[in-house]
This record gives sequence, C-alpha cells and structure tokens, in this order.
Amino acid sequence: MKKKILILQGHPDKQSFNHALHAAYKKGALQAGAQVEEIFVGDLDFKLNLQHGYRQRTDLEPCLLDAQKKITWADHIVVIYPVWWGAVPAVLKGFFDRVLLPGFAFKKRENSVWWDKLLTGKTARIISTMDQPPWYYYLVYSSPSDRAVKKLTLEFCGVKPVKLTSIGPVRLSKETFRKNWLDKVEALGLKQY
Repeated sequence: MKKKILILQGHPDKQSFNHALHAAYKKGALQAGAQVEEIFVGDLDFKLNLQHGYRQRTDLEPCLLDAQKKITWADHIVVIYPVWWGAVPAVLKGFFDRVLLPGFAFKKRENSVWWDKLLTGKTARIISTMDQPPWYYYLVYSSPSDRAVKKLTLEFCGVKPVKLTSIGPVRLSKETFRKNWLDKVEALGLKQY
C-alpha cells in the first residue's frame, strides 16, 4: 500500500546531517510511490510559547494551520531531530506545543484525568541523531528525548506504532558511517516504514 507520508524536520540548520537524512528518507519513499509532504520547522514563522498555557487559546499562525492539515492528511509521520541537551531543539518543542492542541490532537474528558486520542490510525518513525552512542544515551540517560517524543507526544495523541532509529555518535563520524546511515534511512523510506 502506498502511504501518505509527512516528514517533519526538526533541525533548523539546512546544512546538517539531519537534512541529508531527510532527503534520503524522502528519496526512498518517492521511489516506493508514496505521496510525501514536508515541514521544515526551522523555516516556520510562529511564536514558540503557549502564551496563556491551555487556559486561553492563542490563535494559530497560517503556517501552523497548514501543519495541522498535513498531520491530518498523513498516514505516516517521520520526525527527524538532533538530541540537544537530552531534548529536542527548542523550535521543535515549540512546534509540538503550539500544533498538538486539545481538540486537534487529543481531547480531555470532562471531570477526568483521562483523555481521548484524536490522531489514531497513524504510524510514525523517529530518526534522532546524537554525539554519543545510542546505547550509552539509553543505558545512562534512559533516552529522554526519544521517550518524550514517542510516548508523551505521538502515542499520547494516538499515533501508534512509533518506531525509533537512533544514530550516533555523529560529530566525530567518518564519511563511511554517514553514508551507511543514509543508505539505511533511504531503505526505510523505500519500505514506507
């Protein structure tokens, strides 16, 4: 089955390895016949913060309304980001805060701590890069950014399953290491997975 795939690029620097991974996944997905949409979060013009929390709605900028349309359209969401200080870049966190709102991504139940998940029927792939081995990030730190995006963001909203690809260490990597990962990520795109 050919999927509708949204690639969400969380690295603001277009010269980054994350953008090369994005291009590799897209190449594979297009070769497989998938429809592909993209969001480059670093290019969007929006306020990062929920000015009033959830107490009062902050109007969404046009780029965020467009992002919600793309998320609704997609069968499969690919989120690509670098791990910075154990978390996602601020611009990606702000994007999640502003776009994945009650009424769009989830709905709080009246007089309850529970919620309804509004993005069910979608799957996702997280591709994160770091400057340490992924096994170290997992064993020593419990992979906080990957866990937050997978469990507390995507699965919280009903996206499931969410698969994870962690790549590192990138900073001191050789060209053969990067080429190998670009080939692996292109193969993921080819499988639309």
